[in-house]
Amino acid sequence: MQKIETPDLSIIIPAYNEGKELVKNISSIIESIDKVTNNFELIIVDDGSTDNTKEESKKLNDKRIKFLSYEINKGKGAALKYGFEYAKGKYVSFMDADLDINPSSLKNFFHYMDFYDADIIIGSKRHPESKVHYPWFRRFLSWGYQVLIFLLFKLNIRDTQSGLKLLKYDVAKDLMKKVTVKKYAFDLELLINAKKKGYRVVEAPIVLEYKFSGTGINLKAVKGIFIDTLGIAYRNYVLRYYD
Repeated sequence: MQKIETPDLSIIIPAYNEGKELVKNISSIIESIDKVTNNFELIIVDDGSTDNTKEESKKLNDKRIKFLSYEINKGKGAALKYGFEYAKGKYVSFMDADLDINPSSLKNFFHYMDFYDADIIIGSKRHPESKVHYPWFRRFLSWGYQVLIFLLFKLNIRDTQSGLKLLKYDVAKDLMKKVTVKKYAFDLELLINAKKKGYRVVEAPIVLEYKFSGTGINLKAVKGIFIDTLGIAYRNYVLRYYD
């Protein structure tokens, strides 16, 4: 597949306690993105890590990397919003640091965006061409959450929570104005806002290999995403915040 010509891409990666894997994973991301374009910047946001993430970041000797950090853990949504403030690209990608989703999946996102004339491309575990391997319990929670989302918002998207997304910069800038979730349901709020504004969202296939890292979904996270989701529903139907 040929490289996209000058996509001018900003990739924002939230990182929390990724120290021991940071250098290896970021090197893998750069290797994958280099096959798509040479014109990109990588914005790593250290979300208040308590390990040696900041120290390990100093080993990443690449002028295309921006490393941002703050002291208190605020959540994935807060990290992505903070990183976006420093983005300069014509396109913006959100990507997880743990590499559960293979970063090479991004190579098709530009083609999907052009072919479907889309504003946002989101990676989807449920796309028929996706290759996924993750535990049955995660599958059950994901399915249940997507049913809840459809019942609450009639959002016709099969997978809102995948960590890999591609947006046009101007679209992302517009949507960020009304994204308030700092932790678990950032992706959902972004897509609810996109639906309200009439942006075209298309799902694309990904390669997902769950790594059983011990930092995934737990009861606290399940509770957190449920509360965040109810908060979005309240802002949507009671406050009419997204109108």
